[in-house]
Amino acid sequence: MSSLSSFTLPPGYARIKVVHSFNELAATPFADGVNALCWKRTLDGDFNAVVSELGPIEEIDSLDADRLRGLRLTVAGRTAVDFMLADRDRLGALGLSPVLDCIRNYPRDEDPTPVPTDVYSFHADSATGPADTWLCSYAGAASEGLRNDEAVRHIDLAATRAELLARFGGPDDASFREYLKEYAYDLHYAPMAHARPFSFGLGNLWRIAVYYPGSPVPPCIHRAPETQPDAPPRLLLIS
Repeated sequence: MSSLSSFTLPPGYARIKVVHSFNELAATPFADGVNALCWKRTLDGDFNAVVSELGPIEEIDSLDADRLRGLRLTVAGRTAVDFMLADRDRLGALGLSPVLDCIRNYPRDEDPTPVPTDVYSFHADSATGPADTWLCSYAGAASEGLRNDEAVRHIDLAATRAELLARFGGPDDASFREYLKEYAYDLHYAPMAHARPFSFGLGNLWRIAVYYPGSPVPPCIHRAPETQPDAPPRLLLIS
């Protein structure tokens, strides 16, 4: 059986708070600049065996309990399934709609623009009202984060904004700002030259802040990890 835990708090990074239980993760408010909560865990179980037993994955395959319970697994593999389903059920009990996915790769932008808008780009999630994102990587590459003070919105880069204005074909006014929101250009970030992205680690359950009007903290900037074509698929819980 293997143990999963690979997240180390970035030095001096006050926006992440490590908690010690699911109840603390769910109950702790985002405040005082903290925009990410991490329940750091060491999980026993063979998550890679689950990936192997699922067979070939073309892009994204959503997993339900019946399919996972039906896999031919060792005791360590069944332990991994139990952990994933327990996490899913915890989030479901909060009224959320979590999904377990096995991911070979996500779709890329079909029409490249001056601002990448797929999930491989550093971005903030958004909502119309109070909400947050929950996620846990169990196998494969883990999600990645970027410090807010090491990021700049693509639309705030002069050259990029000029390209977007040319595509829009109008002045930099309220209509242009609506255009940026419509295509989610305002939610994607470029790392600064000195930036040091960090891994969310495997096995850790995260709750991260999203952008919504009136949010008390900045959103947590994150992305799906770039993976090589021959890399194993990821196992991810997200809500």
